[in-house]
Amino acid sequence: MLKVVGSEEWCVFKDLGIPAIKARVDSGAKTSSIQASNISVFRKRNQDWVKFEVNPVQDNRSITLECEGRLIDRRIIKSSSGISEERFVIKTPVTLGDDTFDIELTLANRDTMEFRMLLGREAINGRYLVNPAKSCLLQTFSDESISISYAPYIKEKSGLKIALLASNPELYSNKRLMEAAEARGHEMVFLNVELAYMKLDAHSPEIRYRGGNILKEFDAVIPRIKPAVTFYGCALIRQFDFLGVYCQNSAEAISQSRDKLFASQLFAKHDLHIPITGFAKSPMDTKDLIKMVNGAPLIIKLLESTQGKGVVLAETNKAAESVINAFKSVQTNILVQEFIKEAHGQDIRCFVVNGKVVASMQRQAEKGEFRANLHQGGRASRIKITAEERKLAIKAAKIFNLSVAGVDIIRSNKGPLLLEVNSSPGLEGIENATGKDIANTMIVAIEKKLKFHN
Repeated sequence: MLKVVGSEEWCVFKDLGIPAIKARVDSGAKTSSIQASNISVFRKRNQDWVKFEVNPVQDNRSITLECEGRLIDRRIIKSSSGISEERFVIKTPVTLGDDTFDIELTLANRDTMEFRMLLGREAINGRYLVNPAKSCLLQTFSDESISISYAPYIKEKSGLKIALLASNPELYSNKRLMEAAEARGHEMVFLNVELAYMKLDAHSPEIRYRGGNILKEFDAVIPRIKPAVTFYGCALIRQFDFLGVYCQNSAEAISQSRDKLFASQLFAKHDLHIPITGFAKSPMDTKDLIKMVNGAPLIIKLLESTQGKGVVLAETNKAAESVINAFKSVQTNILVQEFIKEAHGQDIRCFVVNGKVVASMQRQAEKGEFRANLHQGGRASRIKITAEERKLAIKAAKIFNLSVAGVDIIRSNKGPLLLEVNSSPGLEGIENATGKDIANTMIVAIEKKLKFHN
């Protein structure tokens, strides 16, 4: 007489060292599968074996078991989403209640699935009947027994492991973030963007660092990507995200905020007021482009300009026409923007963290300059922003989904206008001007996101 199993059952794999893992029983799937990552093939006793890691408890990446089994096959398996992929297959004993028998297991990425294991019909055929209305009929484990079983595998740590993904460890902002995190008991690792590289693989995706070291066990990444490496830096951030690491700003948010043309269109779409801005391809339209933004004086800026570089003030229509046509002649994309005279070389930087303005400063351009940029000699001072300016800054960061953002605003006769949103805002100017510990605020934001209690 066949035994009855429910829609889910607890499995024990003594040979793999897995004390308990809950499986979904699926008679529609031919082969059983188990969640596996960091898979690698090696030779043992003149046979192919595989090493792999299993996170047996759903939603708990801190428990990782290192397993190995003899490789018996590589098969093309179609997932429940209809995607075919090659998977490694091992054969190992499984225990369900009082029964122990060999089953074939495919090693699969089940991070997005509810269960870490699937028990297919090859394993249950001739042994069990399935009652989908019941669960855990053969054996059950309490939360307490699971905690006891996996206690030896839980690594004791006092804080988070955080990577700072940047280029220069000596920059003020990077040093402050390292100091702030370490002061709160976290392990900080500085990673140079250009020294990291990726393994793109469905079975075992990786990020490695110069010398071949595999970067893993990070809880969070703070991206501080300089503009020159935006494309590569965002690719790394996406890879960390694929590996389940929390990234304080996403790759999509960073790349979108750095596309000045797209950002300007997004601002307009969401009714965020900006200086009148023009963009055109043909030199035949230059005069009308200038007229469209209320004529000279006007600002001409490269789409990839940063820290005030690549931004030009044209004081007459003739000068503006010459500069615009010169840029167009070398196939360089530019924006043309109205000049806000009444700002008198001042703008406001609002520092937004997790939807709140945590600090604000006013920047004043040096005498003879039109742009208030601290990298070009501008001066910073603390300022109290209005409710309208606060709302504008928060909304600007939100439309890019940036957890950390520097939002630049200029005051005009028409009210506050949004200039741009910076995804890697510097800390030196605003910390010195306001006396606030912004670095600590950023680390606390990560703790809250990961629900870490210091």
